[in-house]
Amino acid sequence: MALLNVSLCTKIPPKPPLSFSSTKPLFLSLSRSSLKSQVAVSKHLLEDLAKTSLLAALSASLFFIDPALAFKGGGPYGAEVTRGQDLTGRDFSGKNLIKQDFKTSILRQANFKGAKLLGASFFDADLTGADLSDADLRGADFSLANVTKANLSNANLEGALATGNTSFRGSNITGADFTDVPLRDDQREYLCKVADGVNPTTGNATRDTLLCS
Repeated sequence: MALLNVSLCTKIPPKPPLSFSSTKPLFLSLSRSSLKSQVAVSKHLLEDLAKTSLLAALSASLFFIDPALAFKGGGPYGAEVTRGQDLTGRDFSGKNLIKQDFKTSILRQANFKGAKLLGASFFDADLTGADLSDADLRGADFSLANVTKANLSNANLEGALATGNTSFRGSNITGADFTDVPLRDDQREYLCKVADGVNPTTGNATRDTLLCS
């Protein structure tokens, strides 16, 4: 009986209630400065991504541009590409080709008879067997060009350029005007051997314009 009374009189102390006051959510533990830093980094990454995407788009657009657009010939002949092209046997006779760009083109047996080619560029072009008779070639650039076996009869080449390895060997130069054309000594010597006639436009004798002795 005494034992029962002791057990009944003894009280089990209650467990202390759980406290959440010391436990904070993870996002509350982040300081305001830390949040600002993360936002700044994210903004920077987005800007870099946008720039990368823009550059990729521009590169793709340039890659798919028609490569011929980079080699359009100048002058009023239109938008046809004449630079760096194979124009063998093409007919340009009588056309207005002022300052037209024929650089590095293949112009074998092309027909330029009576064409206006003032200031046109034939730099490093192949004019083998081309017909340039009666053409206005004043100020044209024949530097490094191959003008062998071409027809230059009655052509006006006043002030044209013929520097480097330009060759007129085998060409018909009857009546051509070479006034103020800079020629290598060996080229001038060769042309003087075959020079003949008078240019119908300028009235100058071909031999005189070549300064033949």
